[in-house]
Amino acid sequence: MNKGNMKQWVKAAGVRAIKTVAQAAIAMIGTAAVMSEVDWGMVVSAAALSGVLSLLTSVAGLPEIKES
Repeated sequence: MNKGNMKQWVKAAGVRAIKTVAQAAIAMIGTAAVMSEVDWGMVVSAAALSGVLSLLTSVAGLPEIKES
């Protein structure tokens, strides 16, 4: 992988991970009936874990990146 492809991969994987983190946080917050019942530690933990898993999954390949 050359330097240009690496920059493109990092950008695409980062965007995908950020979207995944946001979706996980939304799902965790949505499970609480009222705002005072939100377990913020659990939200942050689940969102961070989903971001790490997204980046690891991106190692297998990203459809956004064309193989040369």
